[in-house]
Amino acid sequence: MATSTQTVPPTERREAGRPPLVEALKVTKHFGGTVALTEASFACHQGSIHALVGENGAGKSTLVKVLAGVIVPDSGQIIINGQPSPIHSPADASRLGIVPVFQELSLMATLTVAENIFIASPPRNALGLVNRRALRQRTEQLFADLGFHHVDPDALISELPLAQRQLVEIAKALSHQPQLLIMDEGTSALSIHDVELVFKVMRRMRDEGRSVIFISHRMAEVKEIADTLTVFRDGRHVGSFPMGDVREDEMVQLMIGRKLEQAFPPKPAPQQRAPLLEVKNLTWEPTLHDISFTVGKGEIVGLGGLDGQGQGELLFGLFGLLRQMRGEIRIEGQPQRISSPAAAARAGINLALIPEDRKTEGLILGMSVSDNATLATIDRVTRFGLIDRKRERAAVERVIEQMRVRTPSRQTRTGNLSGGNQQKVVIGKWLLTEARLYLLHDPSRGIDVGTKQEIYLLMRSLADQGAGIIFFSTELQELVGMCDRVLVLYEGRIFRELIGPEITQENIVTAALGLNANGESQKTKT
Repeated sequence: MATSTQTVPPTERREAGRPPLVEALKVTKHFGGTVALTEASFACHQGSIHALVGENGAGKSTLVKVLAGVIVPDSGQIIINGQPSPIHSPADASRLGIVPVFQELSLMATLTVAENIFIASPPRNALGLVNRRALRQRTEQLFADLGFHHVDPDALISELPLAQRQLVEIAKALSHQPQLLIMDEGTSALSIHDVELVFKVMRRMRDEGRSVIFISHRMAEVKEIADTLTVFRDGRHVGSFPMGDVREDEMVQLMIGRKLEQAFPPKPAPQQRAPLLEVKNLTWEPTLHDISFTVGKGEIVGLGGLDGQGQGELLFGLFGLLRQMRGEIRIEGQPQRISSPAAAARAGINLALIPEDRKTEGLILGMSVSDNATLATIDRVTRFGLIDRKRERAAVERVIEQMRVRTPSRQTRTGNLSGGNQQKVVIGKWLLTEARLYLLHDPSRGIDVGTKQEIYLLMRSLADQGAGIIFFSTELQELVGMCDRVLVLYEGRIFRELIGPEITQENIVTAALGLNANGESQKTKT
């Protein structure tokens, strides 16, 4: 297939003489001086899983928020089943059978799973009070239907890991029996097993004649699940294709407007490295057990294993976020007691954590780019307790330039940036600290291929400058492509260490399942 953008516009397509389930015609949307969509058109047919791809800031999320009634466009038209159907609110969209799942969760942390799912219409008894027994039964039935057996209906949302919160968000949407489910990075926080559960539900919807708009930056997921592909770039429709008619490299070239270079920077030759971090017998019951490893200067050490095997807790523990943790931590040979994030970031230790959930753990979305960028180094831009605006401006401009943050201004609200640019602000905030050791928790989650490559190059550049990096990723190819060593965790222990040519997806998966190199079950190391 040629990579020409001269494809048949989606608005001109018809399948078996039927109009599309939903069409967007020449939709335009501005946010102040930023143009998010420019006469963008899109069509999704009944019984279809339609992937919508593009870089962060390409207009994908803005388009689906228009379809979901979250955003009202400046101009353009929405057509449902051939009939013009203005959508001015989420309630309008819901009445038309359109239900979204966004990367930004809408759950209430202090309520239970069941209460969140049926918050709009809980079962009630004769007195009008919520029938708790019926509420739990309804949730259990929904989870049984979806295959989400490992999620506790009575658990508080605040007690759940991000992956399970994402499943609850998906279950909440599916409880409405939508004709069109919008999945905007709805799988970005999920494990491989959970993704397969969600894909099974999506395929069933398609078989029933219902449809899904699927947004993901994981190209393997797009290729596996989608029937049709639409590419957006710079707020415009670029092309629509049957999934099998476009190669991955062509897809990427359409997304970014240029040929993507080699995804991962070359690794240096194996070498002896002076230890930067030494961890001995780190234990945090009941999750981590006798963790011991080292990270050399200039080394990228990956954390492999299935999600929930202690990788996140290990990063949190090193950053001083866990209480009652036992074990020994040395930085350049000196014993360190890291009792808080402030202690982790102070001079002499110089740790930085890029958290899993940038929106709740890495940023204050209501604050400006400038305020967020200097949060970790506020002491460096203040004098006598007052912010030195000249120093602050210089620091923020350094972040924007170094990370190539696309923002209308330094004072733009961070929540208005695309996901990839938000992540750049999180990373840039910590670059200003000139940390010696970076703890990266899935830093490329939910961002486009172009921005991913920028992060890969930055990681290798930091390592080349002598920094140490501990890197957890849910994408196995990232561990293979980026890491000098990979530590595979299983049941809270380091099960296997992979070095050099041993770092393959097959070896990581085998160890993640608790199997040795011969594929045989093996007890974890003690």
